[in-house]
Amino acid sequence: MVAVASVVVAAGSVSGVISAAGQGRDVPEARPVASASPRPVPLPAVPSASPSATVSASPSVQPKRSPSASAGARKERRAVPSARLYRHPASRVLDWVRAHPDDPRRAVIESRIADRPAAVWFADWSPDTVTARVRAVTSGGAAQGRVPVVVPYAIPGRDCGGHSEGGAPDLGDYDDWIDRFAAGLGSGEVVVILEPDSVAQADCLSAGQRERRFASLARAGRVLKKANPRARVYYDAGHSGWHTPAKQADLLRQAGAASPDSSDGVFSNVSNFHATADEIAYDRAVLDALGGTGLGAVIDTSRNGNGAPADGEWCDPAGRALGRAPTLATGEARIDAYLWVKLPGESDGCKGAPGTFSPSYAYDLAR
Repeated sequence: MVAVASVVVAAGSVSGVISAAGQGRDVPEARPVASASPRPVPLPAVPSASPSATVSASPSVQPKRSPSASAGARKERRAVPSARLYRHPASRVLDWVRAHPDDPRRAVIESRIADRPAAVWFADWSPDTVTARVRAVTSGGAAQGRVPVVVPYAIPGRDCGGHSEGGAPDLGDYDDWIDRFAAGLGSGEVVVILEPDSVAQADCLSAGQRERRFASLARAGRVLKKANPRARVYYDAGHSGWHTPAKQADLLRQAGAASPDSSDGVFSNVSNFHATADEIAYDRAVLDALGGTGLGAVIDTSRNGNGAPADGEWCDPAGRALGRAPTLATGEARIDAYLWVKLPGESDGCKGAPGTFSPSYAYDLAR
């Protein structure tokens, strides 16, 4: 997925940024701009059950499909956090809801998107403030007895120079940034989605660059878990329409994802649209190939209610829908959580600049 598929994850990835505490230079993207779309007749504000698609299409590069895997749980599986997920009170969708009390789309967007817990991204390079900003999120979750989801997204060479390029100047700076990030994790339960794109998209790097990146990611997992033993750290597994499970597991192993000292498992489908059933089968196959003890997976279900577009379109494609609600109780062996890592309604770059909130797109997803 160096060409099309790399952008599927990456362009959507940085556009999932939620401002954590600071604004100003700590927020890497412009604040939301309301679209001038027509004002539709409002729908009921009661969320409907998420559809469960069973087939999703591969991106246009047509990588191999992943085989099914055994659904048996690992005997030494550690307990998944039991508290409810945390909804951080600062996000672009909440900004829009507060600023548009009379918009007929508001009730649907508020109840079906803004009121749901979503991940908080840290995608800007601001080492002096990252500790305080992470602490603001984790302490907010702890105060409510809920589990926050945080996304460190600052690896050097991010997105191979594509839409979401950026990150730390070099790996030494990144290691320091991770130390500071970890210092804000506190002592409560927290889920860490470690660097979307960083493993699955590593084919654009030279062998030496990959080796150094993977060593830094393995170190990052160890640092995060040492700082907070209750933190659950998940590594990038791409998605079911990308690498084969065997190839992805080999990359993950090099990045430290098989070690309990640095990893609790893998995440997939971040900012993508592949159906939950496909991701469950794929993640189990990756975990089987990865080995390790007590590893699980989390799946981004924020926009996969109708599966992936048949034509492989990745940029704000039409006809998509919200997926399953965020939860830490999936009822599926080795699937630890369904999460909204990408915030629905934030553009991939076609409905607006990457990361800006599009109420028309949010409304289409929610209805």
